Amino acid sequence: MDYWYSLNLGDAMLAVEPASEVEELFLKAFTAMGSPFDMAVFTRHESEGRLHCEVMAYFSPAAHEVAQALDARPCPKPMRADLGLLAGSQDAWLMLFPEIHG
Repeated sequence: MDYWYSLNLGDAMLAVEPASEVEELFLKAFTAMGSPFDMAVFTRHESEGRLHCEVMAYFSPAAHEVAQALDARPCPKPMRADLGLLAGSQDAWLMLFPEIHG
């Protein structure tokens, strides 16, 4: 499955709790699946011209079960710019965004 998934975690000032819930659910699945390098959740602050920004979570294709459990929506692969790794291995950067390393 090659779909990425996105989930709006809400206003950046209030997104800490939803992000923690995503991370907790992800880590259970991540551990159960043997900590695959290509399973990760990234976040980015996005404003799209609005006054306040929102935090978007992006789930890699290998994290689709977690994404679906949280009602995340399929989306294109996010651009690498300004992403932060919320959960998963640091090696996910190399696996999922090889174009920035080669």
